[in-house]
Amino acid sequence: MSKRFTLSGFWLSGPTYKVGLMLSLCGEGFAYHSVNLRAGEHKSPAFIAKNRFGQVPALEDAKSGMALCQSAAILEYLAAELGKFGGEGACGAGQAREWMFWDFDRLAAPIYRLRAQRAGFRTFSQPIVEMYFAEAGAALKVLEEALGKTAWLCGSQPSIADIDVYGVVAYAPQAGFDLAAYPAISAWTKRMEALPGFIGINDLPKATQA
Repeated sequence: MSKRFTLSGFWLSGPTYKVGLMLSLCGEGFAYHSVNLRAGEHKSPAFIAKNRFGQVPALEDAKSGMALCQSAAILEYLAAELGKFGGEGACGAGQAREWMFWDFDRLAAPIYRLRAQRAGFRTFSQPIVEMYFAEAGAALKVLEEALGKTAWLCGSQPSIADIDVYGVVAYAPQAGFDLAAYPAISAWTKRMEALPGFIGINDLPKATQA
């Protein structure tokens, strides 16, 4: 039986992982197409038709005919379509969006870039590396303080905010951060990983190939 959703992405991509995690937590089976970035597949006309920016991930919904890009927008779409992880009421949905904007602005960029630098995909001068460490450390401190007060980022239940932010924090050790120094974040990651349907950052390639 064909799947409603097809996720196109790259297994090293944090944003791709966020969408795969959301679908899995929702109990929604999905087809997965691994995009060959090295061969430039993400810039091909066929892929641009799915993702106008030529990036990963892209999500196709066979039910609505929609093709979506940008992980935060995809998470919001899935929450609305599947009725899960959307936040508790209008206030919760607004708070979830706030956290996702914050994540993009403050947390994701330095952690993803440091991870790429340590993996040998990017090269930065030492002052730039130190700047990214400072920026990521400051963002992790904000997150630690928030999670020291509440189990989840928005209300009493996990939401797309938690999924979105977890999709960055999960890579923090690869960026050079010891999460043991952040007990509230560490406890939150354990709560995330205990959710039914959870998949880890190395599990996405095992999804059914489209």
